This record gives sequence, C-alpha cells and structure tokens, in this order.
Amino acid sequence: MKKSKKQLVEEALLRRAVGYETTETVEEYAECDGEIKLVKRKVSTKNVPPDVAAAKLVIEEAAPNVAEMTDEELSAEKERLLAALRQTTGKK
Repeated sequence: MKKSKKQLVEEALLRRAVGYETTETVEEYAECDGEIKLVKRKVSTKNVPPDVAAAKLVIEEAAPNVAEMTDEELSAEKERLLAALRQTTGKK
C-alpha cells in the first residue's frame, strides 16, 4: 500500500520529534593503473537528538480542537485527562 504525502510528512515529523539514528557512508576513490578503485570506506552511525519544535507541533496536532467540541465532549475529555493524571501520579 502506497502512503500519501501527508502520511509521509507526519511520519517524518514524528521521527524528528523523538530523534533517530542514521548511517552515513563516506567513500574515497583513487586512480590506480588507469582505473578508479575504492580505497577507503567509512561507515558511521549518527544520533540525531529530538527536536523540541517538532515535538511541540506533534503534540499540538494530536490535541483535540476544544473550540469545536460540544459540552458533552469537553466533559468526557476532562474526565479522560483527570483519569490519566491520576494514573501517572498514583493518586485516586
């Protein structure tokens, strides 16, 4: 299944928000006996740290638009958030 451009952008943004590792290959060639031959290849892994701006954007996009929610939806969201808060703090 082919991914849409929007899905690709969302995945790239999430990847940038949480950080990732990438592999970089540097190759060095030299002319030897009239031919160009590979002399040295260096492969290194680089760690790209999380990007705060990307994380903020991901969080903002994931948050519900409260301006468009009904009173019932707001109340349900409030209860969901309070339950999640209680669960993380261990309070009842």
